[in-house]
Amino acid sequence: MKCTPTYQSRSNLLPRDDEPKIFVFDLQRFDGEKTEEPTQKKRQDARKKGTIARSQELNTAFVLLIGFLILRILWEFIYGNIAEYTIYLYSHLTHSLSTEDISELFIGIMILLAKTVMPVMFAILIVGLGINFFQVGLMISTEKLEPKLENLNPINGFGRIFSKRSLVELFKSLFKIIVIGYFLYLYLKDQIPLLPQFIFFDLPHSLATAADIIFTMAFQVVGVIMVMAFADYAYQCWQTTQDLKMSKQEVKDEYKQMEGDPQIKGKIKQKQRQMAMQRMMSEVPKADVIVTNPTHLAVALQYKKGMIAPVVLAKGQDLVAERIKQIAREHRILIVENKPVARALYEAVDIGGIVPSELYQAVAEILAYVYRIKHRRTS
Repeated sequence: MKCTPTYQSRSNLLPRDDEPKIFVFDLQRFDGEKTEEPTQKKRQDARKKGTIARSQELNTAFVLLIGFLILRILWEFIYGNIAEYTIYLYSHLTHSLSTEDISELFIGIMILLAKTVMPVMFAILIVGLGINFFQVGLMISTEKLEPKLENLNPINGFGRIFSKRSLVELFKSLFKIIVIGYFLYLYLKDQIPLLPQFIFFDLPHSLATAADIIFTMAFQVVGVIMVMAFADYAYQCWQTTQDLKMSKQEVKDEYKQMEGDPQIKGKIKQKQRQMAMQRMMSEVPKADVIVTNPTHLAVALQYKKGMIAPVVLAKGQDLVAERIKQIAREHRILIVENKPVARALYEAVDIGGIVPSELYQAVAEILAYVYRIKHRRTS
């Protein structure tokens, strides 16, 4: 019976509309996507360039908090000194002032500013440095100060203005204004009706009441700013991590850069082995005897007067052993077959090492045999 092969048309091999379609994903397409967390080296390199998570809002919040806190604590002291010097100043304006009087008043004003303003400014300075150190640590980088021609490109400038980060900063500023304005409104709507009562107060009472209102309002606003500042610091940490994320290929390249290309490292090791082999083979002609297995192992021994014990100049197995024996024949070095001693020396002694004490007797017998053979040849 003859079978006739049947052929299907190409159209029958194509998927029909009613058949389920199979989607094939090429994972190599995603190699360029930055999906990997930044490595420690990437973070260190970014830190050297000045790229690090830092929130200016946190600095502002703590500076305002400490500034108003110091002002609140020293308010009576500051108010008393200013009032006292104001009275002194106006008492000296009742008559014409000489140059010496003006100099004295000017010095007095400088002393007053030092007594009232310097404590506040010093506290703000210390807190500002402390918050920066908390966020950044000890870091000195001039990368951001270096002039770059691409910064003069207007296209890049517009790109930075309308970038995602700029839009986020704009949204943060608007949100901060709205939130702070809302809390100010909630506080001041209860305080504004009390303002007409100030006409019945004397100056010290009015100033004290106004100071209480201002400080209470300031601490409420600072509290709101503090909450937003910590949220902004968390966002800056997250955003910095996102900016420093790496692709899988970048991680591989960095690993190769740090550890070295495996192929290059393999070639270096191979070259090192070749050089070590050449050095070892160059020592074989100095040997007194070659102890063999007889085919698999070969150990070259040397003993000179003054040595503590015989030294292993070279050793090897299989092809290396054959090469050692070949060099020994070329230089007419005696080859002695002793399986136990050859294996013990090969396993127990490194190249350049001395024979251990437990093998002294066996090696001494081999060397004695070698010296007798040499003596017969010479005689």
